[in-house]
Amino acid sequence: MKAILFDRFGGTEVLHEAAIEVPQPGPGQFRVRVKAAGLNALDGKIRSGALEDVFPTLLPSVPGHELAGVVDALGEGVQHVQVGDEVLGWSDTGSYAEYALATTVAPKPAGLDWQHAVALPVAGETAERVLNLLGVTAGETVLMHGAAGAVGTLAVQLATARGARVIGTAGPANQEYLASLGATATVYGEGLVERVRALAPDGVDAVFDLAGKGALEDSITLRGGTERIVTIADFRAHQLGITFANGPQERSAAHLAALAQDAATGKVVTTVTAYPLDQAATAQQVSDAGHVRGKLVLTLD
Repeated sequence: MKAILFDRFGGTEVLHEAAIEVPQPGPGQFRVRVKAAGLNALDGKIRSGALEDVFPTLLPSVPGHELAGVVDALGEGVQHVQVGDEVLGWSDTGSYAEYALATTVAPKPAGLDWQHAVALPVAGETAERVLNLLGVTAGETVLMHGAAGAVGTLAVQLATARGARVIGTAGPANQEYLASLGATATVYGEGLVERVRALAPDGVDAVFDLAGKGALEDSITLRGGTERIVTIADFRAHQLGITFANGPQERSAAHLAALAQDAATGKVVTTVTAYPLDQAATAQQVSDAGHVRGKLVLTLD
């Protein structure tokens, strides 16, 4: 089968197309004919070798942690899916490929296309897990740094659905986008503390850092300490006494199925930018540069 892989660590130039064997499902696994693969910032960090201490990688490696596609083979003991089912979920093997193995998926609603389906598993799980970790409830104000990306797009909507108010930071080009999701938008950078205090005179109850670009000190100032601040992107967190939420992921097929239904009916909005599989290196370049609006995905015929 066709796949994108890397056999050494480095920049996006190490990604290349290769023909590799089709994976065979083991007990409890099934194989999916991939229609779309999700691309995450984590993919680039693993490819670069920066996370070898956290995510040891056996080379050569096919990137990708989420997929949407059609079940085409079952391993021993699999009963919750059938061959021909359209699904979305997490991949056990790299999803930048024509086929991948999986164990946890949800049915893809008929009204949800492949590209928007694959935007949900990782971002939805991460957003929900961090909001739970922060204990966000109705009536509270949550500050989200870098809220226009894949996780932020869902986190804003999930937080407002809980009855919370979200102040979201992003670049000038994404101010209207954040507002359309239900957030009070402001730009990041110098003067942020003053801008947030003007928008929330009574203070912010929690901070969710999705940017990882030096916003933790401002967060501590706004919170008056490190309590109820969580980052998924700033590796200085432990030095500052802040929680770094790096998993483990809580892969719930039931929660994913409910989120997929909300996306299919328009209750939850996703935004995607799609690249064909053979442009995976270009897509990772865009991801590595940051400032992505919504989700980057790879598509297969």
